[in-house]
Amino acid sequence: SNPFTMASQNRLYPRAASGSATRGHQSRSEPQGYLARTGNKVQPAGSPTSRCKSGKWLRLSALRPALRSRFGSPEAATPDPDRANAAIALVLRPPAGVADPVVARCRVLLIRRAESEGDPWSGQMALPGGRMDPGDPGLSGAAIRETGEETGVTLGRPLGCLEPLRPYTAHIPPIAIHPFVHRIASSTLAVVNSDEVASIHWFSLADLLAPANRGSHLWSYRGVRSRFPCIRLDGQVVWGLTYRALTQFLEVAHTGDGNP
Repeated sequence: SNPFTMASQNRLYPRAASGSATRGHQSRSEPQGYLARTGNKVQPAGSPTSRCKSGKWLRLSALRPALRSRFGSPEAATPDPDRANAAIALVLRPPAGVADPVVARCRVLLIRRAESEGDPWSGQMALPGGRMDPGDPGLSGAAIRETGEETGVTLGRPLGCLEPLRPYTAHIPPIAIHPFVHRIASSTLAVVNSDEVASIHWFSLADLLAPANRGSHLWSYRGVRSRFPCIRLDGQVVWGLTYRALTQFLEVAHTGDGNP
């Protein structure tokens, strides 16, 4: 189930008070996926282009130790006791016939959310995932289950995890979103397996980092219009929390000095 669907908020956030202040953060409305506003400018959580302009790509075999060195073991990921919790999967599909490709040659699975009246994320791009259920065997289990329910893709144990994402927007009840990184076989297919998913998309990691695909997204909420960094591919716009998750991953997968 989509952790952001307005129709499911009653069961997802049974005790959350809409518009309540988040501990350690300002209580005013902040755009989804961004941490702070300075004057008239919103400061993004990170930028692949600014932090990964030059460097080299890791090979797929090097991702597990690199992710665990930076973010810790995915098995140790624990729910935030002060928020509702959801988990998402960053699913990598390597090219066929290559035993250990550079990550740039892999594709990542994204979904476009179905259009839904009253849903502020209606039609937006996202990584598959959803809320953690009581029966899930941990946060990574929630990401595995939700990915299967939404796309029909069966995931194994994660390669690693990323830093949890927390939107600080007053009209969204508090939630922690935990990303997990997975590798699947090159022959794996994904399908629209849920009425919460409108379409399936596979983007290459090299294209996600390419400067030609960088842009800005105009976001409007309650009469306030702001622009945010985004990735534009195949007519789709990736921004907000999904952009933040991909940024974290790219900072690990594309690092150091030299050429990709």
